[in-house]
Amino acid sequence: MNGSQGRKTVSVMRGLMMLCPTCYDAVQEEGLADTKNYVTDHEALFDLICPGCEDINRPLIDDMLGSSE
Repeated sequence: MNGSQGRKTVSVMRGLMMLCPTCYDAVQEEGLADTKNYVTDHEALFDLICPGCEDINRPLIDDMLGSSE
C-alpha cells in the first residue's frame, strides 16, 4: 500500500484512522488523542485533518457522520 506509507493511526469509535505525519502531529498538539491514541471528539478531528487524510478515511468518516450513536 504505497498510499499509506508513512502514515500513523489514531483510534476513533468506529475503527482506526490513518493520518499523514502533519495531521497526526496536529492531533497530538491539540490534545485530541489520549495516551492510547483514542480520539473521543471526532468532529474536532474531522475539522483538523487535511483533504488527503479525509479522502483516505472517507468510508469511516461517512459512517461516523451518518451514525446517531
